[in-house]
This record gives sequence, C-alpha cells and structure tokens, in this order.
Amino acid sequence: MNTTPRPKNKNILISGAGVAGPALAYWLHRHGFTPTVVERAPDVRDGGYAVDFRGEAHLSVLDRMGILADIRRERTNMGAMSYVNEAGRKISSMPADVFSGDLEILRGDLARILYERTVKDVEYVFDDSVTSVTEDAKGVQVTFERGAPRRFDLVVGADGLHSNVRALAFGPESRFVKEMGLYCAIFTTANHLGLDHTGQLYNTPGRLVSMYSARGNTEAKAMFYFGSPSLSYDRRDVEQQKTILAEAFAGVGWETPRLLAAMRDARDFYFDSISQVHMDRWSQGRSVLLGDAACCASPLSGMGTGLAVIGAYVLAGELAAAGGDHRVGFARYEEAMREYAKGCQKSADGVGGWMVPESRLKAWIVNQNYKLLPYVPWKGLIAKSIRKTANAIVLKDYGC
Repeated sequence: MNTTPRPKNKNILISGAGVAGPALAYWLHRHGFTPTVVERAPDVRDGGYAVDFRGEAHLSVLDRMGILADIRRERTNMGAMSYVNEAGRKISSMPADVFSGDLEILRGDLARILYERTVKDVEYVFDDSVTSVTEDAKGVQVTFERGAPRRFDLVVGADGLHSNVRALAFGPESRFVKEMGLYCAIFTTANHLGLDHTGQLYNTPGRLVSMYSARGNTEAKAMFYFGSPSLSYDRRDVEQQKTILAEAFAGVGWETPRLLAAMRDARDFYFDSISQVHMDRWSQGRSVLLGDAACCASPLSGMGTGLAVIGAYVLAGELAAAGGDHRVGFARYEEAMREYAKGCQKSADGVGGWMVPESRLKAWIVNQNYKLLPYVPWKGLIAKSIRKTANAIVLKDYGC
C-alpha cells in the first residue's frame, strides 16, 4: 500500500512538448501530480538534429523511465564523421564517440517516444500557447491563445530557448539569452550521397555545411552553421529564414547548392541562433523553468538533452519530496542542478571556433589536428572529458 501523502499543488501546467516537458510530465504523474502539457505546434515535432546521452547519469534516468530500450532500438548507430574538401575527398575524421556520445537518437524520434510513453496518463493540448499567467495566493490563472482560461497550481516553462513562460514570468529574453556569434539550420533531405551511418562536413571561413545519414540511411540531415552578428528576423517566418540561409551560403562549394535547392521544399526546416541562457534564478512564485528555458547550454555543448532529462527527474522528485510545496521544491531543484548546468554550459566554450573556423589558416590547423587525432596518445580525452561533465551530478533516489 502506498503511504505517500497526497501532494498539494497537484495540478501543474507544462508549456512545451519537446523533450523536457514530456519527461517532466512522466515523473510528475509517477509522483501523484496531475500534469497538463500545452504545445504551440499542432503535433509532436518530428524534425531536428541528432541528440546524444553520455555516461551513467544520463542512461540511468532513461532506464528508470523505462525508455532506454526504446531509445536503443531507434539509435542512429553513427560511425566516424569525415571532413572533406570541395571535391568531396576525405581530409580528416572525428571519432564517433565525440559526435554521438554513448547513445544517439534523432530528436524527433526521442520526442515521439516520450509522448507515447506519457499520452495515456497526461493531458496534451496541441496547437495552443500560454498568453498570460496571473498568480494569486491559491494558484495561477492562465490564459491561452486559443483555449479557454484555466487555473493551475503551478506553471512550468519547458518551452525552449525562446520560452514563452520565461518571458511572461521573468521578462524579455534579451535579459537572459546570450548569443554566441553563430547561427544554425537543419532539415531532412534525401541521402543522395549514399551515406552509410556516417556523415561528411565541409568548412570554409565562417561557414560549415554537413550532411549525415538518418533512420537506417533512408534519409539524411543537412546542417549549416555560419558566423554572424545578431540577426533580426521573424521566428515564425520560415521562408524568410530560408532566404537568410541561402544568402549566407551563396557561392559556397561542395554539396551546398544542391542542399540549398532541397531546402526550399523541406517541411521540417529549423533555424536559430546558437545561444545560451543565463539566469540568476529559475523560479518566480508559482512558475519555474526547465531545460533550455532555464539554462540552455547550446548545441555546441552536446549536453542539452541530457540536461533536460536529468532536470525533469530532479524537479519532479524535489517537488514530491517537499509534498508539493513549490517554495521548498523549486529551491531544492535549483540547488541540485545549478552547478551541473554551469558545467554543461562551460563545455561549449571554444567549440564554435573549432567547428566554424574564421579563417583559412584556422581551418587548416583544425583539419591537421583531426588528421593526427587517431594517432596521438590522448585521442580519447575529448570524449572522456565530455562524459565526465555529463556525470558530474549525484542523483537522489526519490522513491519512485
């Protein structure tokens, strides 16, 4: 018989149905809370890049959720990635564990697994978003873009880099989002190079184009990085973003023209700055932030997805341990996660300069380093260092 006391603040709204939101919904339900997830998109988002998990901390949370086997079935099984010249000839390569970690999966596949794991126990509201949060002594009145107003006990912003909840509860994102001088785009395309669980990267000063196989080599992901000062554009205007990318890569060689032509018909086009989120605190009254909304480490870190999954486990666990008392639970959640998040963010330091060299000389130096990497005694240190960062947290057992 379960003798755990019924938690207060039971009804919790989660904004965002990507990775952090459904992961949190899973654990909240396990602890006896009633989560509702609202998502701006009309369905689970399928696009995005490959994401990876590293070390015991990441894998143990996935195992406790019962989805580790599902993720392993859908894993990318990527091998080494090759840097190529304009003619497509291999220059150097990077080991698989640097790019792919211990377990890699497409972000869209992970989102689907999490949704399917939770949909029977969690209310999902798609094609809607939060427009206001008004707190009082007993809860939060929430209004929506489409649906009728509703009351909840707590609100969680798990809605990414450009978090809607963060803007409503904490203020404009310009106070918290710090751009790192790069922009990224990714979309699905045909695997016209016949890549077999591998990928190719081509760099020219200030630009990186890559293509890697996906879903059993039946398709490929095209990915672009370029250096730029802060750009002004409409985040909902995909055609405008495609034009920005086409102009940024005009005249770049290798497979770039073909990929840019395919981009025009891509249905899962994603474009954004490479940024981090830095905040003095992650909670404000009855609202709290999770994952990228709270502490985005950027794709350069390779830590964002693991950070989101671990954060969801800790936030739900600390709320449950506090009996639903949000003031205690939120404070303990942040205390447990703050230094870990800082370490994950720090892992992105300097990575942009290696991925997207600013000059031909820097590009040559980078490629020479990659050529020598398989032969030097410290060849495994990069992956070991990343795994050490991923494991730099001791997870409590919250009895669930």
